[in-house]
Amino acid sequence: MQSSVSIRDLSLSFGSVNVLKNLDLDIAEGEFIVLLGSSGCGKSTLLNCIAGLLDVTDGQIFIKGKNVTWEAPKDRGIGMVFQSYALYPQMTVERNLSFGLRVSGMAKDEIKRRVDRAAEILQIQPLLQRKPANLSGGQRQRVAIGRALVRDVDVFLFDEPLSNLDAKLRSDLRVEIKRLHHRLKNTMIYVTHDQIEALTLADRIAIMRDGVIQQLADPHTIYNKPTNLFVAGFIGSPSMNFFEGDIVDGQLKAAGVDIPLTSYPFETEARGRAILGIRPEHITVGAEAANLPYTADVEVELVEPMGADTIAWTSIGAHPVTFRVNAEIDLKAGQTIKIGFDPARGSVFDKETENRM
Repeated sequence: MQSSVSIRDLSLSFGSVNVLKNLDLDIAEGEFIVLLGSSGCGKSTLLNCIAGLLDVTDGQIFIKGKNVTWEAPKDRGIGMVFQSYALYPQMTVERNLSFGLRVSGMAKDEIKRRVDRAAEILQIQPLLQRKPANLSGGQRQRVAIGRALVRDVDVFLFDEPLSNLDAKLRSDLRVEIKRLHHRLKNTMIYVTHDQIEALTLADRIAIMRDGVIQQLADPHTIYNKPTNLFVAGFIGSPSMNFFEGDIVDGQLKAAGVDIPLTSYPFETEARGRAILGIRPEHITVGAEAANLPYTADVEVELVEPMGADTIAWTSIGAHPVTFRVNAEIDLKAGQTIKIGFDPARGSVFDKETENRM
């Protein structure tokens, strides 16, 4: 498959601080890539390097096969949507959408065609004669997306475009961005710290930490087969449960808890210090738990109803454990219940390297 964006051995330093470290990344034509990570991991910095807003220290950036490492942003064939709407308050929506095209000297007929097309795709035709002050946050963000859309470019860059919106608007606009990608089939690179956005939008997710991509894979793989302990703990809400101990004779002996690992698909014989991770939704409650490889009787410490499901906190030995059950199961704090899980559905990590075993 042809690469739309290729990054080769990219590094960026501010003085003695290395923000990006020898990054390599290939993004296919029409792919939706999400750069995910906590604040300061380098995701927005990488996006700004691709956009040409930052000069790289080392490495190269290719867009559609063209080396654009030192090209100006306007010559890279990209459209960018920022976290802040950055609309011109004195201009109507129509003038905001067309401003960049008018400055470039484009013919009026072509400007009108592009503005009308963007307005139709984003469903903002009734708003074209309004000014930004008369728009809601979601409408303003649509206009900001439309301003990138009218450029008719190959690659769209989104820098946390939904983080200034309330939860309902975020959810609605997330669906609109996914629809936009399905309709346009352009390459999109999207930066966020919100894992729900990443899991729902991406074809592939690049999870970043300290300027390094930890794992690059589709959402299903990222969630179910995290490559290391950091990715496992970062993805998932509530977070994965961890049991640290020693693998001895096919069991994880962890602070008074013995968990059989015979069902876990180890590629080679496993031994030594390790960490088993189990997602809260992979823990079963009640009679169904009795037939699983590991079971325990526990006391429910805290219950958090979430509507469709319920999250509960308990402990197994010295290990705090969170589990998720259907809301129809009536749980109460202080109640003793049987829980169980199959370690084969979990992830085992080497304690020393923190890599998946």
